[in-house]
Amino acid sequence: MSETRHVPVMLQRCLDLLAPALERPGAVVVDCTLGLGGHSEALLRRFPEARLVALDRDKEALRLSGERLAPFGERAALVHAVYDELPDVLDRLGLPRVRGVLFDLGVSSMQLDEAGRGFAYAQDAPLDMRMDQTTGVSAAEVLNTYPPGELVRILRAYGEEKQAKRIVSAIVREREKEPFTNSARLVELIRDALPQAAKRTGGNPAKRTFQALRIEVNGELSVLERAVPAAVKALEVGGRIAVLSYHSLEDRLVKQVFAAGAATTAPPGLPVVPEQYQPRLKLLTRGAELPTEEEIAENRRAAPARLRGAERIREDVG
Repeated sequence: MSETRHVPVMLQRCLDLLAPALERPGAVVVDCTLGLGGHSEALLRRFPEARLVALDRDKEALRLSGERLAPFGERAALVHAVYDELPDVLDRLGLPRVRGVLFDLGVSSMQLDEAGRGFAYAQDAPLDMRMDQTTGVSAAEVLNTYPPGELVRILRAYGEEKQAKRIVSAIVREREKEPFTNSARLVELIRDALPQAAKRTGGNPAKRTFQALRIEVNGELSVLERAVPAAVKALEVGGRIAVLSYHSLEDRLVKQVFAAGAATTAPPGLPVVPEQYQPRLKLLTRGAELPTEEEIAENRRAAPARLRGAERIREDVG
């Protein structure tokens, strides 16, 4: 088991950001991305009178974090769900509103560290990449069945891969000979397909393609598009939300939702802005906050993290 998995990203900053909302007795906080429970455990310890609802689509993550959070007994409710199902989960638990919401997006340390899941390009494994292995299509199915144009779109949009056409041409040529099943063959193909100059920058040349496949397989951006507005809606006035994202597409989406909530919706030119047009959110971070050098030294997976926070300052009107 890798030690890095035990170091939650930007933990202290997340706790401090949520603290003003969670210090009152009976506060409910939702960890939308439970993973191995590092953030959840810290929330339960720091706020001894708070209750936690934690979601994860990965049953193995739920099992492992369930053991970790067992000492907190009924203060922690763990739910097998994707985070855009948050409204349904809260409804089932009879919780109309909550005081805090935390998202730690992307792939969890456990998923990267378990070789058999196929998330990591550094070791050979079946090309699966499903966060919930009980449902959906695998990365291998995407590679073997998607039309070339669709694969190019995915690599460009989700992986920001400039060499998408070149990589996809090689994939299509190779899958006709034999379908893809394992990650090592894909990594080798990407290395061979890229021009020398492209191999010299930005770490492992397969990184962007693997990211793109993972986002496609798990529908991560479409899920996030539904989940962040739903989480904001679930906050009571004075409640706070913190979101850790790991690439520009996620961060841009979060930024847009927060900025829209923090803006007035009044038509231009009104001398006084009526209540229904006032902002619903107050931004708690100036832009996106980045991890410190110490945090990156302690956990290299924190390096690309971007943290944004917001507070609910008024109800929706109408």
